[in-house]
Amino acid sequence: LTLDANDKLIEVSNRFSGATASLPWFAVAVYDMIIGAERLKDYKTMERGLSWFAKHFPKEYMTLLD
Repeated sequence: LTLDANDKLIEVSNRFSGATASLPWFAVAVYDMIIGAERLKDYKTMERGLSWFAKHFPKEYMTLLD
């Protein structure tokens, strides 16, 4: 993935530790989908999102979702 110069970064906080990571809008959308899928107990969707996130944003994955 390459970020466009117009991609503004959005700061997201880990809901348990409070640690933060900066993400482009599309990664925030995937993060939100992961959290929503978890709440809905849609574990297949959640796992797909986690896999994508770990592949494309490994450092942020460790901060926000691990």
